[in-house]
Amino acid sequence: MEIVTSWMEQGLQQGLQQGLQQGLQQGLQQGLEQGKKREITLVLRQIKKCFGNIALETQTEIEQLPIEKLEDLGEALLDFSQQADLINWLAQNKTI
Repeated sequence: MEIVTSWMEQGLQQGLQQGLQQGLQQGLQQGLEQGKKREITLVLRQIKKCFGNIALETQTEIEQLPIEKLEDLGEALLDFSQQADLINWLAQNKTI
């Protein structure tokens, strides 16, 4: 017969809570990272369709944008008529 004291139960409960919380945080972080990767992929596909291949340096700049700026770029692309518009947008929206 196993004896489980209240402090053991409390310890188990706290361990379970911490494990769940860490799992949720990791899942959320992974979801955010996957979402950003998909946003980058979509924006780069749109750019390629509009302007063809772009310089690796430009692609790297785009990949380093925070998600909010990626979303802004996705919208701004609709107004671009040439690759220079993209370069200018990146220069104006550079994150320091």
